[in-house]
Amino acid sequence: MSTPKIKSTVEEMIEPYLNEQGFELVDVEYVKEGGSYFLRIYVDKDGGIDIDDCGQISEYMSQKLDENDPIEEAYFLEVSSPGAERPLKKAEDVLKSVGKDVFVTTYEPIGGSKEFEGKLLSFEEGELVIAIGKKQAAVPYDKVASARLAIIF
Repeated sequence: MSTPKIKSTVEEMIEPYLNEQGFELVDVEYVKEGGSYFLRIYVDKDGGIDIDDCGQISEYMSQKLDENDPIEEAYFLEVSSPGAERPLKKAEDVLKSVGKDVFVTTYEPIGGSKEFEGKLLSFEEGELVIAIGKKQAAVPYDKVASARLAIIF
């Protein structure tokens, strides 16, 4: 099974459970690092998740993965928080992050730059407005390659 298919299969398996339990699926990764494969599930909830939450979700997913067996090769299952620099994968994630510090990369230069770090002022009509120092940058959402929360010192 291809990596995108594994990712979508795992998302379909876990999302109903997470929603029922009050968790939010942030991302699913299936990657090979060194000689080992890793299935990583990033989960969050209001107030953050703890080790017990990760254990509960890991037990549930282990059982579901054993039942459905969508991955042929041996792999390690990891369930964790997305961390302080959480990825913003969906438009909904971006909208929830208005007022927070973000780091955004784009597919092509906008105003001479492909990287934007600052406070997300707004996300309306398909455009992110980011305050970078005393300037502002307007970034079309369809040009965003990646976005995440940022810790700016």
